[in-house]
Amino acid sequence: MSRFKVAIFTGNYNHIRDGVSLTLNRLVDFLQGKNVDALVFGPTKKPPAFKHNGTLVPVPSISMPGRPEYRISVAFSKKAKKKLKEFDPDLIHIATPDLLGYIALRWALINKKPVVASYHTHFSSYLKYYKLSLLEPLMWKYLQWFYSKCSMVFVPSRSMAEILELNHVKSDLRIWARGIESDKFSPAYRSEKWRDEKGFKRDEIVVTFISRLVWEKNLRIFADVVNKLRSKYSHVKPLIVGEGPAFEEMNELMPEAVFTGFLNGEELARAYACSDLFFFPSETETFGNVTLEAMASGLPCVVANATGSKSLVEHGVNGYLAEADKADDFYNFIEKLIIDSELRKKMAASSLNKAGNYSWEVINSNLLGCYTEVLEAEN
Repeated sequence: MSRFKVAIFTGNYNHIRDGVSLTLNRLVDFLQGKNVDALVFGPTKKPPAFKHNGTLVPVPSISMPGRPEYRISVAFSKKAKKKLKEFDPDLIHIATPDLLGYIALRWALINKKPVVASYHTHFSSYLKYYKLSLLEPLMWKYLQWFYSKCSMVFVPSRSMAEILELNHVKSDLRIWARGIESDKFSPAYRSEKWRDEKGFKRDEIVVTFISRLVWEKNLRIFADVVNKLRSKYSHVKPLIVGEGPAFEEMNELMPEAVFTGFLNGEELARAYACSDLFFFPSETETFGNVTLEAMASGLPCVVANATGSKSLVEHGVNGYLAEADKADDFYNFIEKLIIDSELRKKMAASSLNKAGNYSWEVINSNLLGCYTEVLEAEN
């Protein structure tokens, strides 16, 4: 017999390969290894972006307007309801407070099942990019109500918890950080052959961005800053890893950049390790998985002083923090690293050391302990 059963409701499990879907897939794999039954409910597409872990029960969904690569749950089908009833979970875990999450919450309350939630997306920062900031007060009202019904809410960093607290989310907030597999990301993957194949010269300093190519990742700041640096330092070369709707325009903005498209596995590890510094001005992250991967690859990191990244990067130690809209600050910090090779080495070593504190086994074991705490409180 299993220790207990958990039903997970999410807006993305396999239709987009992003931080949310990969984190939840890793969690399901971990739970199964600990003799915990997990059943996932969420939207999907054919073919999916990748092979998922565990069992996924599809729910009706539509393409997101303006962002067709994403799916929006629009209902909870009779078939899915039947699966949930038959599964009879001991615990409900809601990863997205969307329509599906709301339905899951109502089902849990009616059936007297304990509920936990995890906060993966910094919604207010996305509203700003889509010029919907007027909706922010209403959004926070909904989130205050939603999370008040949950026994615990898992956030990826202390800085994200502070944002929720400032917006009057009165819940039992627990840290569920993100981890790194040090065997998959390491300076050992650095390869001069790989750099040669991509067109990088031995003396060039490779400034790298790795993520989905969407404008809310602050891509324009990245392009403006790096292009300005290149006008002064010809040996600076940008590397952009990822794909997304901004791909073509970024090609036009940065014709001298090396674009690899989407990479994973050893090729992704090589892209990190063959870089010289990581520049990530996005302020929409709740944790910053790519920043942690860059640190584990031995890179100094220049990132936005925003939730997630500022929990990983210590200003002046393993990189620099700048306000997301301060292009001049980003420029000045990166210029310091371009000029001073010893500073790059020192910060690279600090990044590698800090990344060693993040282990998926420990992080997900802590989450499992929280599950157990909630279930014991119900008995």
